Amino acid sequence: MIRQRKIIHVDMDAFFASVEQRDQPSYKGKPLIVGGKPESRGVVAACSYEARKFGIHSAMPSSRAYRLCPDAIFVPPRFEAYREVSNQIRAIFWRYASEVEPLSLDEAYLDVTYTEDFSGSATLIGQAIKRDILTETGLTASAGISFNKFLAKIASDMDKPNGLYVIKPDQGKTFIADLAIGKFHGVGPATEAKMKKIGIHTGNDLRQKSLIELVNNFGKSGQYYFNIARAIDERPVCSQRERKSLGKETTFSQDIILLEGIVNTLNELAEQVLSSMAKQSMQARTLTVKIKYANFQQVTRAHTADQCLDRESLQHLIPLLLTRTEVGQKPVRLVGLSLSGFDHAKAEKTHNQLDLALSDIF
Repeated sequence: MIRQRKIIHVDMDAFFASVEQRDQPSYKGKPLIVGGKPESRGVVAACSYEARKFGIHSAMPSSRAYRLCPDAIFVPPRFEAYREVSNQIRAIFWRYASEVEPLSLDEAYLDVTYTEDFSGSATLIGQAIKRDILTETGLTASAGISFNKFLAKIASDMDKPNGLYVIKPDQGKTFIADLAIGKFHGVGPATEAKMKKIGIHTGNDLRQKSLIELVNNFGKSGQYYFNIARAIDERPVCSQRERKSLGKETTFSQDIILLEGIVNTLNELAEQVLSSMAKQSMQARTLTVKIKYANFQQVTRAHTADQCLDRESLQHLIPLLLTRTEVGQKPVRLVGLSLSGFDHAKAEKTHNQLDLALSDIF
């Protein structure tokens, strides 16, 4: 018997900043920014809810964050500390879920369809997970619970911080109909603007568009938008996700214009990526180079080879790809390099999925 899926999306509240406030009590209740110093070229990696009241958000230049809140406390990120807490949290997830799909250090999808605890109630399971996280890490999390990943993700944002929001199967279509299109996960600012131009402002508006019209306007994503407007999302929670690409990037302390310096930096990044791939017995056929100019304009250039790329071929391809950019003519702020189109030398391990028939209680 096929059971109604029960998916939980757990999202830690202001994770990096909350870890800092936990470990340094004097930071509690104050606007805290994790990231580069105000005088640097860094950006905000995370900020506390106290800082968000000033309009500060992640990816904002630290200099602008300082102008918005001169009294804010700036601290450098401690990724080892965040990873340690993330591992604690994931261990808690596995107590309750048959599948856990991490999206980052601070959020994950959980499939609790087959969980017997609390008579299979996803709501009670979500509450237990939040309690365990608070007890064992001293941090709060928000949880969204629904019958698919799309709705669970949106639900986790509905009652932040320290919230829990449930969208039951019979509520899905109504919930989506009333939802502003800008709140849809997967609809960014550019897509939102394009949708509004053709009269799509809410989920109900989206539902009125035919599949052909959506595909004509949004390409392959049109099918996804057509489905989610009807509360359809069959994507499974996958514990093991195949990596699509592997890359590195770096921001220069000062803008650089010399072609030689940029080539040398990209070669160094290539060495790091090749080393990481070798450890995972991976080889790639596609090279992508990213350039961000001083004016923040960003371009990417890619090449796919007939054979797997090695150090020598990368050293040959990097300068060729740069000839298709304005490197050497315009100052550059950031460069990045990634490899994709993998051939895996080792077969990935497979795992059996549970096949149990348990309660449909939400």
